[in-house]
Amino acid sequence: MRLLVKLQYNGQHFHGFQYQHGLRTVQGELESILTKMHKSFVRIHPASRTDRGVHALEQCIHFDTELAIPSERWKFILNRNLSEDLHVSEVTEVESSFHARYLTTGKTYRYKIYTTKDRNPFYMGLKTHHPYPLDIEKMKSAMAPFIGVHDFTSFSSAKGTIQNKEREITDFRLIETEDGFDFVITGSGFLYNMVRIIVAYILEVGEGRREEDTLNIINAKERTLVPRTAPAEGLYLERIYYD
Repeated sequence: MRLLVKLQYNGQHFHGFQYQHGLRTVQGELESILTKMHKSFVRIHPASRTDRGVHALEQCIHFDTELAIPSERWKFILNRNLSEDLHVSEVTEVESSFHARYLTTGKTYRYKIYTTKDRNPFYMGLKTHHPYPLDIEKMKSAMAPFIGVHDFTSFSSAKGTIQNKEREITDFRLIETEDGFDFVITGSGFLYNMVRIIVAYILEVGEGRREEDTLNIINAKERTLVPRTAPAEGLYLERIYYD
C-alpha cells in the first residue's frame, strides 16, 4: 500500500531535507528506519525539500510498503524510532496514483523574526533577530504587488536550475507578534530561496534602506537587484495543500 505521512521537524541540526552522503538529513533518517524495517531499501518522496536550518510544521511524504501493518500503527512505530527533533503527526493510506510532490496545489511558508534590542538565546535557530526599527506600512506596501502570477527570477537563487520561474502568490500577510513579526506567504509553489529573498527585500524596505519598487524588480527578471537572502533559521514550511 501507499502511505501519506505528515511530518514536523526542527531543522537546526539537519543539513536540509534531501539525502546527502555522510550528513544528517530528514530524508536520510527516515529512509534508514524504513529500510531496516523492510530489510531492503525504501525510497520516500517529499512534497518539498527544505534547506539546512529550515523547519517544517507540516511536511508531507509518501512511500510504498508491503508490510502488513495497519496505517494507524505506523505513526507509533515511526515515532518510537525517530529522533526527538523529527515527529510524525499523521499517517494515511492513499491510492497508488497519489504522489506527494506532483499533486500539490499549493504551499504556505511562515518566516519568524523578533525585533527586541537584545538577542534571546531561547530563540536561537528558531527565529531571526532583527533589532532595527521597521515601518509596518512600508512593508505592507512592498508586499502587496507580490500577489498574482509573476516570473520570480529576480527573487530566486542563482543556484536554482528550474527554467520556468513563473509562480502564483495567493496570499501574503504580515502578522504582528509579541516581540516581532511573522510573514505568512501562500502560493502555487516556490523557487529555491524565494521566500527568504522576498523577506530580505521587505525588511530592507521596512528599515528605509531602499524604496518600495516591487513590480519593477519583478518585471526586470534580474537576480542581482535583490542580492540578500534572509537566514534559514526563521523559515518554516507551514502547510502543504492537495485537492
